[in-house]
Amino acid sequence: MGQNRRSYRQNAYEEDRRAYRGGNRGGYIHGNTARKFNIQEQWEQMPERKLHPEIRKNREKARHMSAGYVMFLAAALCAAAFILVNYIQLQSDLTTLTKTVADMESELNGLKLSNDEEYNRIISGIDLEEIKRVAIGELGMGYAEEGQIVEYENQEGDYMRRVTGSGK
Repeated sequence: MGQNRRSYRQNAYEEDRRAYRGGNRGGYIHGNTARKFNIQEQWEQMPERKLHPEIRKNREKARHMSAGYVMFLAAALCAAAFILVNYIQLQSDLTTLTKTVADMESELNGLKLSNDEEYNRIISGIDLEEIKRVAIGELGMGYAEEGQIVEYENQEGDYMRRVTGSGK
């Protein structure tokens, strides 16, 4: 039994040494440490493969661009640049118009507020009792009597005009 243990350890040691020296090409490493691979060296040591001539021709074609294709790409680039510049200009115009509308709305609100304040000032300044006194006393006006009120029915809409034949 002692011999088996010793030979097992010896075999494991030999396998580790072979793996370290590159003798183990399968990639399996015994032990608890991983070795560092030098990919650059392995890549340089690999033999160069010969390509099929058709594959080589196709790759060469793919590397070169014809004049027509370059012109098409240039035209597409110009069209995209033109569209982009116009889009940015439209966005700028829209922003300007939005600010103008906002300014006009705030001006309108200010005018409405000042108009309402002026109206309320005028209304509060009117003395209805004074108007009634002047109308009745100085102008000779009076309240309507029973026969003076005439009611009309308008069948066409909500607007009516009455014209009297007095000629004045």
